[in-house]
Amino acid sequence: MARKMVAEGLGTFILVFFGCGSAVFMGAEIGMLGISLAFGLSIVAAAYSIGPVSGAHLNPAVSLGMLVTGRMPASDFFRYAIAQVLGAIAAAFMIYIIASGSPAYNLAENGLGQNGFGMGYLGEYGWLSAFVFEMLATFLFVTVILCATRDVGGAGAFAGLAIGLTLAAIHLVGINITGVSVNPARSIGPALFAGGEALADLWLFLVAPLVGAVLAGLLEQTGLTGAET
Repeated sequence: MARKMVAEGLGTFILVFFGCGSAVFMGAEIGMLGISLAFGLSIVAAAYSIGPVSGAHLNPAVSLGMLVTGRMPASDFFRYAIAQVLGAIAAAFMIYIIASGSPAYNLAENGLGQNGFGMGYLGEYGWLSAFVFEMLATFLFVTVILCATRDVGGAGAFAGLAIGLTLAAIHLVGINITGVSVNPARSIGPALFAGGEALADLWLFLVAPLVGAVLAGLLEQTGLTGAET
């Protein structure tokens, strides 16, 4: 379990450092398309490197989906979630340290790629729109993961690619709505350092993804998305 926790922490670090880091360091140059690809590609990299160790959940919502479907016990879920949150916090801290080396960087103005909604945040979507998007996007994301990683009827060696491309597609749809979380750990890390509105909005990025993950797990349990035999 120690190896799995280290892998989950490192994998979540990779996701947040490359995903949020692309927004902080290169957002103006690569735009939303580039940021979307950074998140998606980081998942692919983590899946094929640490996947054999821990399954590369990198996300408490994914681990919750695995818990609901009976693929992991509750004790492992909590250990995974702790490791994921710590990895995200470490990545956000490293982004902040690096960004602070530039005189052009201001935490209050430039942020750390934190999620948000409402007035002053990207498309200024209200909380209900943000909640529905995060819940639905997480439901779709976790459903893809649960289907792609099945022992029978799954995507096999292509699972990591399918999952990474799905995350990139979700970002292409939703960056302007919430910055895209679908991952409580990814939201916690930057919010702790950005403070203010990021912390005030954090509840939505904890609740909505977890609700979406539970729904995905329940759908998987019904067998409606199961492979034909």
